[in-house]
Amino acid sequence: MAEQAPSIFNDVIGPVMRGPSSSHVAGGARIAELVRQAAGGDPRKVTVTFDPNGSLAESHDGHGTDMGFACGIMGLPITDPRVDRWQELIAESGIELEYLIGSYGAVHPNQYRIDVVTGSGSRLLIDAISTGGGMVELISINGRNVCVRGDREETVEFPETGERYHFRPVLPTLTGEETVVPFTTAEGMAQYNRGRGLALWELALEYESARGGTDTGAVWRTMEEICKVMEGSLRAGLAGTHYEKRVLPAQSHLIDENRSRLVPDDLTNTMIKYVSAIMENKSAMGVFTAAPTAGSAGCLPGTVLALRDVLGLPDDAAVKGLLAAGLIGVFFAEQATFAAEVGGCQVECGAGSGMAAAAVCQMMGGTAQECCDAASFALQAVTGLACDPVANRVEVPCLNKNILGAMNAVSSANAILAGYDKVIPLDETIQALYDIGTRLPLELRCTYGGLGKTATSDRIRKKLDDLE
Repeated sequence: MAEQAPSIFNDVIGPVMRGPSSSHVAGGARIAELVRQAAGGDPRKVTVTFDPNGSLAESHDGHGTDMGFACGIMGLPITDPRVDRWQELIAESGIELEYLIGSYGAVHPNQYRIDVVTGSGSRLLIDAISTGGGMVELISINGRNVCVRGDREETVEFPETGERYHFRPVLPTLTGEETVVPFTTAEGMAQYNRGRGLALWELALEYESARGGTDTGAVWRTMEEICKVMEGSLRAGLAGTHYEKRVLPAQSHLIDENRSRLVPDDLTNTMIKYVSAIMENKSAMGVFTAAPTAGSAGCLPGTVLALRDVLGLPDDAAVKGLLAAGLIGVFFAEQATFAAEVGGCQVECGAGSGMAAAAVCQMMGGTAQECCDAASFALQAVTGLACDPVANRVEVPCLNKNILGAMNAVSSANAILAGYDKVIPLDETIQALYDIGTRLPLELRCTYGGLGKTATSDRIRKKLDDLE
């Protein structure tokens, strides 16, 4: 659960990155960057241990944890085109990096235990967790509890030992000492908006402006830039992608090539094409935006951009839709999590679908309350959604679920705009999803179960592992 007010650009829409998973690649990179800072910028020998009772012991290689951490410990940005050459680069860097599996009583399924020897010979033992969507926290240094999230410049001191560690921010939106936001839940938002009649995108501007200590114009411009990244990811996918170490070939072109065989629904078919293209670009190590995670990166932008293009809406309609979606994501982050390792795919593709439903409702002129109701309606359809990636890769059934999420978003928005009753308020729906997610068995929370445990999945995994 969140302990501070979430940010649209830290917790929900972002990071901009390459790689299969935001929790693993972006999260690993940010943890490593903070470790690098703690080591005075000179880590020489680094051993990372994953507990077998967590999820990373099984998934760290296929989901990109190794890749992300290596890039962070080298100081290599995760948008760099050399990210997938991390093994070659780490060998050239002079940093001795090793990944191990060992029991130490991890408190979180995405926990890292990092043993670091610096160039000066000093040694650090750091525990850290990746909390979902690229968000991280250092939880201990040399056995002493800390809370370093990379959202501010801060110094950690232990007077009894003389240790002093200075950390620079690794997140785009900084947290001030006295950050005050107007609301963090849908109910709080409704009370704040009573008598004001603001649209959800306008409320998002006000929220993030207060959260980041900036003006609403800066928030709008940031979302405009994110929209451009999403469009770039879409264009790259539609142009055709090629990458040897992935499960699925490029398929988005098949929609246009076979239109005569498809049910004639331009919006549906364009959404399938756009969602697929964005996911294909992601799987080919292209630059994309996690929204709210890498595994769910196709649903929201694919839905928003398809609706804009098919209906001929202006570009600012897409930006407004993304802002509305981002605020729904804030409510989700505040009351649940975006980590499939904690809550299953219902908190990744499921959350993305709820966010997309709000975006569609916003783009069609819905009120702030209707956007929240559309999100709740969509989320109620995905309770219990398991995370069971095939071949330890974030591709199958991730693509299927992103497409499902887009379809669910449009139908949910239409139902609410038509006057359907969502019955359960958004906050209660989010809380129910979180409760359900924590009750799912570990093997259905991004580890090794369901479709990921089939004979076909094992054969594909062996084939891909042989390419490493």
